[in-house]
Amino acid sequence: MPSETAFDDPQRHLVRYSGHGAFSPELIVRAAGTSVFTESGRELLDFTSGQMSAILGHSHPAIVSTVREQVARLDHLHSGMLSPPVVELARRLAGTLPDPLDKALLLTTGAEANEAAVRTAKLVTGRHEIVSFARSWHGMTQAAANATYSAGRKGYGPAAPGNFALPVPDRYRPAVVDTEGNLDWRRQLDLGFEMIDAQSVGSLAACLVEPILSSGGVVELPPGYLAALAEKCRERGMLLILDEAQTGLCRTGDWYAFQHEGVVPDILTVSKTLGAGLPLAAVLTSPEIEQRAHDRGFLFFTTHVSDPLPAAVGNTVLDVLVRDRLDERARVLGTDLRDRLDKLAARHEVVGDVRGRGLLLGMELAGDDVLGTGGADRLGAAVTARCHDLGLHMNIVQLPGIGGTFRIAPPLTAGDDEIARGVSILDEALTDAVRGL
Repeated sequence: MPSETAFDDPQRHLVRYSGHGAFSPELIVRAAGTSVFTESGRELLDFTSGQMSAILGHSHPAIVSTVREQVARLDHLHSGMLSPPVVELARRLAGTLPDPLDKALLLTTGAEANEAAVRTAKLVTGRHEIVSFARSWHGMTQAAANATYSAGRKGYGPAAPGNFALPVPDRYRPAVVDTEGNLDWRRQLDLGFEMIDAQSVGSLAACLVEPILSSGGVVELPPGYLAALAEKCRERGMLLILDEAQTGLCRTGDWYAFQHEGVVPDILTVSKTLGAGLPLAAVLTSPEIEQRAHDRGFLFFTTHVSDPLPAAVGNTVLDVLVRDRLDERARVLGTDLRDRLDKLAARHEVVGDVRGRGLLLGMELAGDDVLGTGGADRLGAAVTARCHDLGLHMNIVQLPGIGGTFRIAPPLTAGDDEIARGVSILDEALTDAVRGL
C-alpha cells in the first residue's frame, strides 16, 4: 500500500480560516492570464482575480521578469533602510493622485494599511472613535477588525470602545425611502450621524469607508453621497479615510474610485491591486498630516515596511497600467460585461439586481422572493458549484438579509472572448441550479 501524502487529504493539516470552512474542491497547480488550472488539468476562468487582486491576470510576463530580476539583486532590508524601488514607488503613487496626497507608507496587506491609517488618524486628532459602514470589511487585525461589520465579530470578546456603524446606502434594498419608495440617502445619512453623535463621547477621529462596498454586497455609493459624508466629517473635525483595496488602480474605470465623485480623502489606503496579487499595500496622506503624525512620534515599524521586492513589483504594475491604458480598458470591458449581465438578468427571474462600476460588478440573487427564506444562499451556493463544474470560478457573498451576491471582478487584461465565455457559463449554471432546486 503506498504511503499517505499531504495531497491525499489536502485539508488534514490546515486550519480552516474562512468561517464556513470550505476550500476549493481541487488543488490549483498553475495559473496564467485569466485562468487557473487544477491538479487534474481542468481550466477555470478566474472571475475574482485571485483574491480580488490580480488585476493584470496571473503570471503576467512583466511581473515575472521583475520578480526574477529584483529578487536576485535586492529582496529585503532592515526596515530603517531605503532602496530605489521604494523611493520611486512613493514618488509615482503620489503622481497618480490629486493634491495633497503626497506622502506614502509602503506595507503588505490591506488590513495593515488600514491599521496604519486608523493609527495615524487617532494620533493626529488626539481622538479614538472610528465610524465605518455596517457590512464593511477592512481587515482582520485589531483596528481594522473593529471597523469591520460584515463578519467576524462574534465570539472574540469585546471590541475596542468607540467604533460605530453607519447604515449602508443600498439602493436595491433601501432602509430609508422617499415618497416614491426610492432610497433617501440624505435622510439616512443624517439619521446615521444623529445616532453616532448621541453615542459619541466627543472623540470622533475618523470615518473609514470603501467607495464601493465589496464584501458588503458590491454596493456603489449614490452620486453625491461621498461629498456629503466628507462634509459630515469636516463638521466634526474627523478625518476621511478611503479604503480602495479593491477599487483602486483602474478597476472601476478611474485610477481611483473617489475620483468619480471629485472627493479627495484625508488618507487613502490601497493594497490588493497595487501588488497585482503580491503582498503590497500603501497609505497615502498629505504632508501636513504626515508632519503632525511625525511630530507626535508616529510608530508603525514592521518587518516588511518599505521592502524593495514588492515595491519593484508595484512600479511594474504602474508601468503596465499606464502603457496599456487599463483604466480605459476597464471602462470598455466593464460596459460589455455589464450589458451581458443585464441581459442575463432579464432572462432569469432569480436575478434581482446587477450593479457596480467598471470591472467590479455585483449580481444579486432574489432567491428568497422566489424560493423562500434562505433561498438566495442555497441558490448562490448551487450556482457557484455548478460554475466550478463548468469551468468558471465565482465568489458569492452571503450576508444575512441581503441574499447571495456574486462579486464579479475578472482581470483588467481579460479578453473579450473570455468575458463572453464566463457569462455564458454563468447563464448555464443559473439554469441548471434553478432546475435542481
